[in-house]
Amino acid sequence: MKLVIIEGIGKKDTIKKYLGAGFEVMATGGHFRDLQKHALSVDVEDNYKPKYVIIKESAETVKKIQDKAERAEDVLIATDPDREGEAIAWHLTHILHIKPEEAHRIAFHEITKNAVQKALTEPRPIDMRLVDAQQARRVLDRLVGYKLSPLLSKKIKPKLSAGRVQSVTLKLVVLREREIQNFKPEEFWDFNVWLEKSREEFMASLITGLDGKKIKLKNKAEVDKVFGDIQGAKYIVSNVKKSITKQHAPAPYTTSSMQQDALNKAGMSLAKTTSTAQKLYQGVNLGERGQTALVTYIRTDSVRVSPEAQATARKFITETFGADFVPETPNFYKTKKQAQDAHEAIRPTHIEITPSELEKMIVPDKDTKDILKLYRLIYNRFLASQMSEATFNSVSVDINANGYGFRVTGRTPIFAGWLAVYGVKATDEEEDNKKKNDDEEDEGAKAGNLPALEIGDECKFIKFDIAQKFTKPPARYTEATLVKAMEEKGIGRPATYNATIQTISARFYIEKEGKAIKPTELGFTVVDWLEKYFPNIMDIGFTAEMEDKLDDICDPEISLEWTRVIDDFYKGFDKELVVALDGEEMRIATEITEIPCPNCGKPMAVRQGKYGKFLGCTGFPNCRTLMPMPEAIICNCPKCKTGQVSKRKSKNGRFFYGCSNYPNCAFVAWDEPTGELCPICNAALVMKNKKTGIVNCNNHECAFNKK
Repeated sequence: MKLVIIEGIGKKDTIKKYLGAGFEVMATGGHFRDLQKHALSVDVEDNYKPKYVIIKESAETVKKIQDKAERAEDVLIATDPDREGEAIAWHLTHILHIKPEEAHRIAFHEITKNAVQKALTEPRPIDMRLVDAQQARRVLDRLVGYKLSPLLSKKIKPKLSAGRVQSVTLKLVVLREREIQNFKPEEFWDFNVWLEKSREEFMASLITGLDGKKIKLKNKAEVDKVFGDIQGAKYIVSNVKKSITKQHAPAPYTTSSMQQDALNKAGMSLAKTTSTAQKLYQGVNLGERGQTALVTYIRTDSVRVSPEAQATARKFITETFGADFVPETPNFYKTKKQAQDAHEAIRPTHIEITPSELEKMIVPDKDTKDILKLYRLIYNRFLASQMSEATFNSVSVDINANGYGFRVTGRTPIFAGWLAVYGVKATDEEEDNKKKNDDEEDEGAKAGNLPALEIGDECKFIKFDIAQKFTKPPARYTEATLVKAMEEKGIGRPATYNATIQTISARFYIEKEGKAIKPTELGFTVVDWLEKYFPNIMDIGFTAEMEDKLDDICDPEISLEWTRVIDDFYKGFDKELVVALDGEEMRIATEITEIPCPNCGKPMAVRQGKYGKFLGCTGFPNCRTLMPMPEAIICNCPKCKTGQVSKRKSKNGRFFYGCSNYPNCAFVAWDEPTGELCPICNAALVMKNKKTGIVNCNNHECAFNKK
């Protein structure tokens, strides 16, 4: 028997069916050996030597793997094909007493029959460059987190944490919020005219003044001058520029661009996208076809596509859409400079399983809806990336009115190309490119179809369309735009984006208003204190440079010594720690309310918990009374008369209404209580339908209802 050890339990069945008889598969469940939880676990005096221990929750799994490996004729280590996976493989060699250079390490970037069976024929030793890069990151993050977190807790508020990546990510949110707070709106005016030619109406925008230069109207006086100057003017076409324009398909997804599109186009949170993508990679139940992996490895910053995948896609496109939809030579995309390019872009592993086919094949469960949404995005993005450019007839028309220049542009499709799959909505990349082009040349008003216009034609004036506007502050980050900013600035790597944002949220450094992210008062304070005493850690450029150095450790052409990277950082960091220890405090005072505790009479204080703010008695620990925040209180409890009824969330995510005196009072309602009592049975009345005003009795044995 040959033993194959993988990382995630979710892909066990998918891999097993491709191995055949004579193989057994076991999963580590992720990291099973790590630094000690409640100790620094890094010897700064002995070349930053880490001290690893078996994670308590993984001890049983480790024992089973050891027992099975002892009886196996061969052990193949098939953990994930990234630095974390390589580190887990190295830890496996330690517990199995295998020399890293003698290990049989196999790796595949997609879970298909060909990929798995090919990997079996290409075992290799452990790549210690990858292991060292992961160790360096783990040790560096432990040094920063373990040393900084107690300081924050001492200087600001108990139970706080800091981190090399999380703190500078929080800084991005704080900087954006302060930019919004300090923003001063500036007035400007849109000046448009509606014209007619050949019984077709269209709008043109003012773009140049009497001097022929670009004009921006800043106030009513400037608007009135233009308005007066062109009263009764003739609108004469002064220039017509016709061209055939092409639009290239966007690159296939990286982790970051997938996360952004999943939120913007499918409404999926970062956490939901991450877990759903993992399911698509590990395998989905397709009934008779069994557990089937549907996409390649989902943690990547590369837009590279293998020649084999390109050839398969081109054949499929030809058969499905026609030869014209396949470019003469395959499309290639440039990977960003800081990308590791260790993996391909995210793409489907079975091009024949279209999104509509998957919908027919998949065995439904609670995750099916999200799986279908994300797969459709990934599939269509990849297929589009391998298709021909879309082409358009484009026209730009300049119109003169008493020396002022107006412009209108139009575009009509000639050939759909990749838009046949992807639709007509511009991608984020295209919007960015459009903004850059707008800076160079104002496109004017846009029209879908324009009448035939030639130089010298006179257009009939219909009406003015003039509007006062004000510049708007930058938008708050969403999860998607924060990930985009992290990627652009080189903060973290694909595997860390979700975890980083979840961490600063769990620490109550940020909060959400709808999809928008804003810093809490605590978040502001943490950033201010860290910036004062640890400027390097809070410097965005320094953080990005550190990420590059961590990448250099595993770059075969550089092979930077990992302990040197740590040492160069720690020498300066250690000195800053000494200064910060004697630094000022920025304590956040507990907010005391005027609400008395219903049990002991002492004032209630605002507390922060996993599900948001609530009230806790200041007499704690002698009095442990808890209450919801006042704004969440619906009414006094109709059952016990003393408690407060508020909206709550059950373990399964369903909202209900319960009494603050629970468990002494067990009042509960699924619909919002009105505060009134039933005239028949004296139970609580609840709002059954707010639109219709239907009110029912909460006692299901009572038939009372009113409107």
